[in-house]
Amino acid sequence: MAALRIFSYLPNPRVWKATIAARFCGVDVEVRGASGKELRDWLWDYDARPLAEQERAELASLARTGRVGLTGAQLFKTDAFMAAQPFGNVPAAFGADGKVGIFESNSIMRAVARLGETTFPLYGRDAFEASRIDSFLDVSLVFARDSQIYLLALSGGTVDAAIHARARDAFAIYASGIEQALSPARDALVGNGISIADICFAAELALFMNEHARTDQLRKQGLEKILHAGVSDQYPLMFAHFARLIEHAYFAPDLKPYVAKLSSKAAA
Repeated sequence: MAALRIFSYLPNPRVWKATIAARFCGVDVEVRGASGKELRDWLWDYDARPLAEQERAELASLARTGRVGLTGAQLFKTDAFMAAQPFGNVPAAFGADGKVGIFESNSIMRAVARLGETTFPLYGRDAFEASRIDSFLDVSLVFARDSQIYLLALSGGTVDAAIHARARDAFAIYASGIEQALSPARDALVGNGISIADICFAAELALFMNEHARTDQLRKQGLEKILHAGVSDQYPLMFAHFARLIEHAYFAPDLKPYVAKLSSKAAA
C-alpha cells in the first residue's frame, strides 16, 4: 500500500512536486486522476474512480458545484472526501488509511519529504535550513496565486490587461528573488544540495510555461508574453538552474517531456 495517495487533474506540475520528492526519498506515492474535463465523471474520494452513467444518477445526492478550474461543474464528492479535504479542491492527498487529508501542493510535497527524511534530507539539515526552505515555499504561493488566475484566464479566453499586469509583476518579483538566491553561482536555492525549495521552483515555472500555448489569446488583447524570447537573458541564473533541474534523473520523468512540449509551442 502506498504511503501517500494523490488525486488530481492530470497532467499537473504541482502534483509532480510530490512525485519528484518521492524519488529522492524512496517514498511510495500513488497518483490517481484524469484530465480536468474527465474529473467531472469521477467519484471524488480516497478511492477515487470513474463513475458509470448509472452510478451518477444513484449518487446524485453527492453532487456539489465546482469552483476554481471547474467552475459550475457538477462534481461527485463524498462526505469522507470533504471531511479530509475541507476546501474540496485537488490535488488532494491522503494518508495510507484514507482518513487524514493533506491539501495544497507544497504541503503534500512537505509530507513526502518528512516521510523520507532519513533517506534524503530534502527538507533541510537543521531548523534554520528548514525555515529558509519554508521561506521559498511561502513566496512561491504568492506567485502561484497570480499565475493560476492568469493561466485560467488565458485558457478561458478572459485574460485582460489588468490580469496580465498582475501576473507579469508577480513573475518579476519571484524571478528576481530566485536570481538573487542563486548568485553568484550556486547550484541550489538552500544549502549545498537540492531541496524541496528547488522542486517547488521547477514545478511552478514549468506550469507557468503554459503561457506559450496561449499566444493567440494574448495577441487578440494586444499583450506580450511574460516569458518572452529574451526573458532568460534577464534571469540567466534562474533559467540555467531550471535547465539543470529538468535534466536531473528524478525531475526528468515528469517535467522534461512537459517542458519540451511547451517549449516547442514557444518556438512555433
